[in-house]
Amino acid sequence: MTSLHIHTALLQHPQLSVALDKQVLLKMENTQPSGSFKLRGIGLLCQRAVAGGASHLVCPSGGNAGFAAAVAGAALGTKTTIVVPETTSAEVCQRIRDIGAEVIVHGALWDEANQYALRLCEQPGSIYIPPFDHHDIWDGNATLIDEAVLQAKQLGIDFDVVICAVGGGGLMNGVLTGLHRNNLAHIPLIAVETEGAASLSAAVSADELVTLSAINTIANSLAAKRVSAQSFAWTKQHKVHNVTVSDAQAVSACLAFADQMRILVEPACGAALAVAYQRLPELMPYKRPLIVVCGGIGVSLAALAGWKERFSL
Repeated sequence: MTSLHIHTALLQHPQLSVALDKQVLLKMENTQPSGSFKLRGIGLLCQRAVAGGASHLVCPSGGNAGFAAAVAGAALGTKTTIVVPETTSAEVCQRIRDIGAEVIVHGALWDEANQYALRLCEQPGSIYIPPFDHHDIWDGNATLIDEAVLQAKQLGIDFDVVICAVGGGGLMNGVLTGLHRNNLAHIPLIAVETEGAASLSAAVSADELVTLSAINTIANSLAAKRVSAQSFAWTKQHKVHNVTVSDAQAVSACLAFADQMRILVEPACGAALAVAYQRLPELMPYKRPLIVVCGGIGVSLAALAGWKERFSL
């Protein structure tokens, strides 16, 4: 089975490496055909579903997961429907339609769109493609660690910590699956959330899964009210540093990254980068951090300028 995702570069961040006196590595998932790491996991799930007889892919996400499902559906030549809530911008809907997927706008909230997507999947041949909570998604996302291990070896570097953003936990679960299957269970993870969407931190503090009463962050890609059960379970099995950053810190990291690396990323990705740019204490014991530049379609020059003004950066 030929992968739908591409191998992405492992780069060293020159300015951060000097500023922090570390070898700061970047896994450039923003360069995936879907604009984010999501194509690894969503793509594998879609491939396996179609191989198993599915003729219609249904995904309830107007964000990076939905766009990845649309890209996967187009590559597989399979009918794909993306169900989004009314809060989804017309621009995003059109972007998804432009690559051949059907877009259905339903409900004021994601939960309502999700329920409609589940009803669509009652039809023969239709299969539900969740945004993050599925073993195939984690298996696919783990390939970024498979690649990074080989790339780091070629560069003569062994990373000693991984940093990734956490929303629902699909990326986190993939990273940890990848570390364990590459005999790197000793490598810690710094799991980063924005303050207004910190469902993993809430779960760790309560020692049980927590459903947030509300989401309050501009990092829409991290806007999961409840982290996956598998993500919470990982915190019991692996060394995970839970950290939160403010929206302003995430945007500040996006701006610095754009200036230094000439690359635009959305605030969800900025959250992970902020660990380095803000010199958070959780990073200080490590010398060779690997940051997953998760990417995301929710960014533009205009959006970045607007966030800069909003936070007076």
